[in-house]
Amino acid sequence: MAGIRLLVGGWDRPEAALGAARAARAAGFKVHDAYTPFPVHGMDEALGLGPSWLGKACLAFALLGLTGALSFEFWVSVFDWPMNVGGKPFDASPALIPVAFELTVLAAGLGTVATFLVFRGLSPVRLPEVSGQGVTDDRFVLAFALGGKDDARLKAFLGEHGARDVRELEAGR
Repeated sequence: MAGIRLLVGGWDRPEAALGAARAARAAGFKVHDAYTPFPVHGMDEALGLGPSWLGKACLAFALLGLTGALSFEFWVSVFDWPMNVGGKPFDASPALIPVAFELTVLAAGLGTVATFLVFRGLSPVRLPEVSGQGVTDDRFVLAFALGGKDDARLKAFLGEHGARDVRELEAGR
């Protein structure tokens, strides 16, 4: 299975990688991805990424969980198993709140994680695109897709912006 060729540059400090990402975007280079051991504030803007829609997906799953929980509890209380407890009405809504809250949180959490994993293509059998670069420890790596007319200029650009090591590799290997 042939992957894409990447030019990978690594830095020791997050500020240096962030500055290189901003400069690369200003110079017209497209950063394929950034790999860091912890979130770097401002990296998403430096890469030109838009705002995440995951919050909206979380809200949708929460509303789905709330609606499902309240509907099920109301159906059980009124139609399936009506019980007269102390003369209360069958649809005593304050009694429904704790379970509805818990199912809202559960649906929002599980739905958001599942959505993230599916849309990012993450699974236990997927090979990482850039491995062995120290990005889980202390390295900050920017990866650029190769194959354009500016490959030599890109290598020089990474050297100018303080990349400690610049490597060419095939994604997924």
